[in-house]
Amino acid sequence: MVFWEGYVSDEVMGTFAPIVVYWLYAGLYQLLPPMDKYRLHTRKEENAKNLVPLASVVKGVLLQQFFQATVAHLLFLLTCKVTTSETVVQPSIPVQIVQIIIAMLVMDTWQYFVHRYMHQNKFLYRHIHSQHHRLVVPYAIGALYNHPLEGLLLDTFGGVLSFLVAGMTARTAVIFFCFAVVKTVDDHCGLWLPGNIFHLFFQNNTAYHDIHHQLQGTKFNYSQPFFSIWDKLLGTYRPYRLVKRPEGGFEARLMKD
Repeated sequence: MVFWEGYVSDEVMGTFAPIVVYWLYAGLYQLLPPMDKYRLHTRKEENAKNLVPLASVVKGVLLQQFFQATVAHLLFLLTCKVTTSETVVQPSIPVQIVQIIIAMLVMDTWQYFVHRYMHQNKFLYRHIHSQHHRLVVPYAIGALYNHPLEGLLLDTFGGVLSFLVAGMTARTAVIFFCFAVVKTVDDHCGLWLPGNIFHLFFQNNTAYHDIHHQLQGTKFNYSQPFFSIWDKLLGTYRPYRLVKRPEGGFEARLMKD
C-alpha cells in the first residue's frame, strides 16, 4: 500500500513524481541562505565562471523533462499488461531492493560509457556535452541542464534500460527514479554540508563530481550518479582532498599521482 494508491496510477507517478521531486529538492537548495562556509566555490566564482544565466538553465531542464515524461509515458504504456480491473502483484521488499541495486549498476554502466565517449569525441563534446559544462560551478537546479540530445541519450535512455534490465514494476520505478533524481541534484548542489547522508555513504558525491566540472578534471571522474566503480576499473578515477578556504567554505583539489 502506498499513499497515492486509489488516486493516481503507479505509471502516472513514475512519469511525473521524479520531475516534481527534482524541483522540490533543487528548489530547497536554491532557497537556502548563502551558506558560504559550506560552499565548494565562492559566489564570486559562480558568477564569473558560469557561462549561462539561471533562466536559460531552467528552460533547458524543463525541455529535458518534457522529453523524459514523454518517453516514460510510452515506456509504461508498452510494458503495462494490466487492465483497470486487475491488480499488479508487487514483489517482496527484498526483491525490490535487489532490483533497485541492479538498476543502479545498469544506470552507472550506461552513463559512464556514454558520458566518457562524449568527452573523448570532439564533435560530441563541442556540439552537445559542452552545454552541461557551461556550468563550471555546478548548482542544484542545473543538475539536468544538458543539450536535449544528451538528456535523451544519457539520462532518459539510461533510465529506460535500468528499468527493463532490473525487471521492476512501475511502483518500484517510482522509488528508483526519485532516488536517482535526488542523488543527481545533490551531486551538483555545490555544498559540502555536515551530515549529508550521500557524502557518508557514496564516494561519488558532490565534491567528486565537482572535480569533473573543474577545467583540470574534465578527463576524470566520469562515473555518475551512484558509484565510482568504472572510474576505478578503467583508470579515470582521481582522488581529491577538501581544503578549507581562509574566507570560508571548502575547495575540492585534484590529487596528482
